Amino acid sequence: MAKKTKVALEKLQDKYKLQEYDKLYEYVMQLCQKGKLVPVKKSGSNGKTPALYNYYWRYEEENLLDEEELKEELLYELHPMLDNRYYLKYLSKYVKDRVFVKMLSDYITDGKEKLSQRISINERSFDIFFREKFIDKEQGKKILHRLGIDIEQLGIYETTEPLAYYCHSKVAPQNVLILENKDTFYSMRKYMQEKKQRILGMEIGTIIYGGGKAIVKSFEDFVMGAEPFFMCPDNQVYYFGDLDYEGIQIFETLYQRFEKKVKIRPFVNAYEKMFEKAKHFGLERMPDTKDGQGENAGDCFWKDFTAKDSESIKELLKQRKYIPQEILNCTDF
Repeated sequence: MAKKTKVALEKLQDKYKLQEYDKLYEYVMQLCQKGKLVPVKKSGSNGKTPALYNYYWRYEEENLLDEEELKEELLYELHPMLDNRYYLKYLSKYVKDRVFVKMLSDYITDGKEKLSQRISINERSFDIFFREKFIDKEQGKKILHRLGIDIEQLGIYETTEPLAYYCHSKVAPQNVLILENKDTFYSMRKYMQEKKQRILGMEIGTIIYGGGKAIVKSFEDFVMGAEPFFMCPDNQVYYFGDLDYEGIQIFETLYQRFEKKVKIRPFVNAYEKMFEKAKHFGLERMPDTKDGQGENAGDCFWKDFTAKDSESIKELLKQRKYIPQEILNCTDF
């Protein structure tokens, strides 16, 4: 069975008659992206810009037809960290994934100590496969699953979009308000910039744009990197979003995940104002609940509401109606 062979950069240049360096670079990069060439990092770069390595491993796939040889490779040549059972059962899948499986195996064999240093998912993806989106956007996760590798084993952390926030005051303790939607964030920021710090009867020091469900991942990063005033243990965090099952579930998830780090409560004043305004317009005129939303509204969300208000809101939700956060604007704050 054919093995990987080491080939010098100048040999590739001569073989494919690529005397112009930009064309050579483009061609080598294309082969690397397809997994047909893998740089020999220890060979060093050629010193040009953009740089290429002096030697590459060339993987020959066309001769991988002998089932016994494929099984031998899976049984004896892969790093023990990789589970070979899936590919032993489906050899045709291994033929398709073989180049990437071997790249991962070689990476772990040659530098397992690298995995102890956590880096971002795209950085690790490039480090292993020379394709920064291979794990997250291409077939990388599928291959890792087939090999029984959890993404955490690769020393990876997933990045999140940075949170937008507006800090009106850095005094501590203070009330911090997370807002589900962008329009409400901009409206409240404008309102606070006009030197108005009380919103619906409550003094607010900082507002955060949550971006719907994205807040669940990004809030932890925000907490870790927040300015010292935010980490005051006496700060109170409030959440305000759409009055629907999804918005309530976002609050429930935040509450459960971060209750040991920060105190999170629904911004009842705002929800009551939403419902009051909706009744004024006519509850029957409220939009229908979006498709795909479950009917699990959780328990923690309702603790600060009166029994009457919670029952009225629950009844509206049962009728598959909801109240968008945007029902409130600057004139209501």
